[in-house]
Amino acid sequence: MGKPHAILVPYPAQDALSEDDKLNDLASLVSIPDGLEAGDDRFELGKLSDAIFRVMPEKLEELIEELNGKGDDCEKVTCIVADTCMGWAFGIAQKMKIRSVAFWPASGVVLASLICIPKLIEDGYIDKKGTLMKKQMVQLSPTMPAISSSDFTWLSIGDLKTQQSLFDLIQKANEFMKLADYLICNSAYELETSTFTSFPDILPIGPLLASNRVAKQIGHFWKEDSTCLTWLDQQPIGSVIYVAFGSFTVFDSRQFDELAVGLEMTNMPFLWVVRPDMFEDMKNEGFDDRISKRGKIVGWAPQQKVLNHPSVGCFVSHCGWNSVLEGVSSGLPFMCWPYFADQFINRVYVCDVWKIGLEFDKDESGIITREEIKNKLEKLLEDDEYKVRAVDLKEMAAVAVGRGGHSDKNFSSFIDWIEERDT
Repeated sequence: MGKPHAILVPYPAQDALSEDDKLNDLASLVSIPDGLEAGDDRFELGKLSDAIFRVMPEKLEELIEELNGKGDDCEKVTCIVADTCMGWAFGIAQKMKIRSVAFWPASGVVLASLICIPKLIEDGYIDKKGTLMKKQMVQLSPTMPAISSSDFTWLSIGDLKTQQSLFDLIQKANEFMKLADYLICNSAYELETSTFTSFPDILPIGPLLASNRVAKQIGHFWKEDSTCLTWLDQQPIGSVIYVAFGSFTVFDSRQFDELAVGLEMTNMPFLWVVRPDMFEDMKNEGFDDRISKRGKIVGWAPQQKVLNHPSVGCFVSHCGWNSVLEGVSSGLPFMCWPYFADQFINRVYVCDVWKIGLEFDKDESGIITREEIKNKLEKLLEDDEYKVRAVDLKEMAAVAVGRGGHSDKNFSSFIDWIEERDT
């Protein structure tokens, strides 16, 4: 009986490996075209989705046939694990009589909201194209927290055309997801108990952090600046405001200035991740000189190491799910600044369900002002209850992935299933 051989199919978003990043001997990387040409904009979700469905299924099938034809040098493919947004892969699995697993990398509540789309249409919250019809609070089940209908994932990205393209992709993914044998999610029962109780087919196996399973995190879109760790070593315990907005958030120059001055006004040390493509320009003359003794700006940071550093006191975040899990697993309170997609629903959990953070409010012109930034940061850091609850949540997340925890049991059962072979 041969070893199991799984093919993993991620969504073709950002990722990269440096020359120093090494996969172990059990894994290898292979690329197949996503259908776009060199120079095409992969942020055009409609165009990318159309290209994926047109090109990738055939290419994946060819890859599997090639691997299966190598004989003893390569174990035959026994399972496909794909991002739910790449659900067409489950159709290939069914056609080739291979077992399949749908992997949802975000929160359980967001996946539940996508599964509930037919009910949302029936109840009149959205129309058949995903357009918002009623802006009000929605409970996906009687025990789940209410979320705003305007925060549905596809409604928080781009213009109307982009939203409709994304909604179409989600509906296709929902249909393909029914073909999968397993549905796993990067969350924990302890973090979203009501979601996983209401939707028992979604199996949480997270948080899937490198630190949870004694592994090194690899794959980064930008080169990490590890000098920030040495700088953190020189700061008092719990004193540093860590500011990072993920891979996609973009600000205009006015909002950048407000954030820069707001951080300056706190008179506290801060570490700020400013990607090269994040701001239109940086016009705040003299800012670097004024904050040089207590502020550090880097292009990209080793985030898990930063968040676990004893000098960091809070996390100003866009609330992307990976960042939320990293902050939760580090026991940090949050200042929430969501930008798009699932980040607005994630904010609800941080602020209203777990109560480990606050959110910034925008003024009448849509700007988060320097005064708002200063005042909310001071409020968060002066109230020890946010930190106490954050530490409690950290312990709950650790229990989930610890031996015998919900996620550990689900993950072990999943691995046992992967290793099963037809006799």
